[in-house]
Amino acid sequence: MGDYLALVAASLSFVGSHFLMSHPLRAPLVGRFGANGFMAVYSAISLITFVWMIIAFGHAPKTDALWPVGDVVSIAASALTLVAAVLFAGSFIRNPSLPGVPDALAAQTPSGVFKATRHPMMWGFALWGVGHILVAPRIDNFIFSGSIVFLALAGSKAQEIKKRSLMGGQWAKWLRRTHFFVRPAALLRAGIGPWVLGILIWTIATWAHPFWGVGGAGLFRWFDF
Repeated sequence: MGDYLALVAASLSFVGSHFLMSHPLRAPLVGRFGANGFMAVYSAISLITFVWMIIAFGHAPKTDALWPVGDVVSIAASALTLVAAVLFAGSFIRNPSLPGVPDALAAQTPSGVFKATRHPMMWGFALWGVGHILVAPRIDNFIFSGSIVFLALAGSKAQEIKKRSLMGGQWAKWLRRTHFFVRPAALLRAGIGPWVLGILIWTIATWAHPFWGVGGAGLFRWFDF
């Protein structure tokens, strides 16, 4: 495991700093730097630790795949990452969980991707991670993508606890009107905007994989456009 020490350290720093800055350290940091200053510190630390993760991931040993990655696995991973892109694309529209968004939005009727889940951005990251684990079942990727999956889902639950304490009954009503887990049928009714933008993001991202030294992602596994 020593060969993966740098990647483990970087991943723990990325995940741990998010939890610390979002919860026990948030109030002291806001008190010291102000709301805007806190967001600048939060963003800088998140970026630095994530870049460290990427660099450590690039240098980590690449073991053999733990299961065969054929067309069935690739189709499943492509579907998951497409859904992830749609959720991510729609998560910026009237999202009461985003920093700086008025708490009053929690009183709205869920629309768009929020019909499917109250955490579309987090589920976007989680499904992206699961999809990449499926097509790259190596120890280094379990650490890298697994850290993102854990942060997204555990962070979602932690966010709910924090929001409930800050907003009380208003947030409790939002919880009752929405769902934690993604509901596929509701996602199909999320509207044309998230789907068009999500498909665009997914297509560009899969097309760009060769620039990262990885070919054959998404439709580009079977078709050469």
